[in-house]
Amino acid sequence: MIRKIFSLLAIFSLAVSVFAANEPKIEVPLRFDRYYDYDDVVKALEVLHEAYPELTKLESIGESEEGLKIYALTINNKKTGAEHDKPGVWVDGNIHGNEIQAGEVCLYYANMLLTKYGENEQVTKAVDSNVHYIIPVVNVDGRNHFFKDAHTPSSSRSIRIPKDDDGDGLFDEDAPDDLDGDGSICQMRIKDPNGNYKPDPEDPRIMVRVKPGEKGEYTILGSEGIDNDGDGRFNEDAEGYLDPNRNFGYHWQPPYVQRGAGNFPFSGIGIKAVDEFAAKHPNIIVNFSFHNSGGMWLRVPADNTTVLPASDITAYDVIGKEAIKITPGYVYMSSFELYPTFGDSDGQMFFVHGSYTFVGELFMREQETYKEKSDKPATSTDRTERNREQLKFNDNVTQGELYKDWHPYNHPVYGEIEIGGWVKMSSRLPHPFMLPDLVHRNASVVLLAANETPKVEMEVFDVKEMDNNLKRIRVRLTNKNGLSTMTAQAVKDKLYTIDHLKVSGAKVIAGGKINDYRLDQVKYKDHKPEVQFFALPGHDSAEYEFIVQGKGEIKLEYISQKAGNTSTTVKL
Repeated sequence: MIRKIFSLLAIFSLAVSVFAANEPKIEVPLRFDRYYDYDDVVKALEVLHEAYPELTKLESIGESEEGLKIYALTINNKKTGAEHDKPGVWVDGNIHGNEIQAGEVCLYYANMLLTKYGENEQVTKAVDSNVHYIIPVVNVDGRNHFFKDAHTPSSSRSIRIPKDDDGDGLFDEDAPDDLDGDGSICQMRIKDPNGNYKPDPEDPRIMVRVKPGEKGEYTILGSEGIDNDGDGRFNEDAEGYLDPNRNFGYHWQPPYVQRGAGNFPFSGIGIKAVDEFAAKHPNIIVNFSFHNSGGMWLRVPADNTTVLPASDITAYDVIGKEAIKITPGYVYMSSFELYPTFGDSDGQMFFVHGSYTFVGELFMREQETYKEKSDKPATSTDRTERNREQLKFNDNVTQGELYKDWHPYNHPVYGEIEIGGWVKMSSRLPHPFMLPDLVHRNASVVLLAANETPKVEMEVFDVKEMDNNLKRIRVRLTNKNGLSTMTAQAVKDKLYTIDHLKVSGAKVIAGGKINDYRLDQVKYKDHKPEVQFFALPGHDSAEYEFIVQGKGEIKLEYISQKAGNTSTTVKL
């Protein structure tokens, strides 16, 4: 009996060891030839932090509706300055649960900064000059369910706050069902001589609409599922829907204006936690939020209620016009040009927190090609031709992993039907073999932006003796990089204390902005001349003059919430 118990334990131990051996090991440098589920993301952040404890801080910034932690990884070289004294670069992803490649871009950026620090000049500069706040997964519940449950490529998108979609007094009781147990929610079709569809003659997996007067062969029944609540409808009350990118405070609109907005701003507790974390880091000057698909770099505004200051568009262009070269095929435009949205994260970060915000829409399905280079691309209106090519891509490039062929199933209501179509891990995200290129190119845009955050240098270029024990001090401030020290919108809206130059150590008799130092043209300030307020555009400079009385050491300080501080002294 004892021998039998030991034998069973040995078998169990072997099974555990084999299972563990089959588990992909997560180590530094991270791999990006596969996708990470929620637990893997947490582990990846932990191993990065363990490998680089001097450069990183890992913290939970809040929890989701289901109690999962939302993690932020802060990357900062303390030897080159304190966190809040540097321009902040914010990177988040996966605000929609099914947009998993967005989280991978965030992980790749963190991995790039840490593993290439000290080896690559651009990376080293970005780590030394900036602080980076990286939140790979905002919608942790959505990502967790997308991996663990059966879904379509487009489901598990929202925050799961219960909602009675069909008005029957029950909540979330009739979601799609994985009838054939393959882990994906595909489509159902049934043979029907009066149906509106027939198989494509070139590829019978594709359903095409019949022409007027033409006899049909099938009816499309929609996503896999049954009538769980017995009301005669299928799949009409899935998981509660709160769109996390419609739930921020700026220009929030109620659900009757915009679907998924929630009952009030920040009703998603994870969204509230993310915004509170941003508010605690007022040094953030540029913000990237990565989303799912389309190949776009989007900037504010997202609706037609605001016209952006011209200087802010100029600053955006510094990044946007280069980003589309780094990511071929992407377009750069305002969010409103795509469609209007309200209560989104980019509006919140720009108009409330005062940072330049970009939304990166990642995967372009047009890259799923199966044709010679000389072939003309299928037109956007020729959907059937495009489907044919995508199925050939599936068959020949991904070895059939993206599409489930139609197969019979005995449905409890419809009887004999067929189930098939694009699987969960398709359509809106690249096959893993395409992932390394996508994450690297998009992370490279973030790195470009980090190295364009404002860098202000101060130079005292003239000190002159004057009558009556007075001295004239002239100082030049130069922004070496492309982004302004403040957005013009933040200056206009008075979001926070404007950047300023302060003189101390002597009595300041007069002070003002120099319009032309060669012609001694100075616009003096009427009150408190020892403090001069301004914002410094990218690749620009400003010159100031102070008339001071006294002797000793004079201190000149430039103070900025988002561009850091710098100072110098003059001995009189």
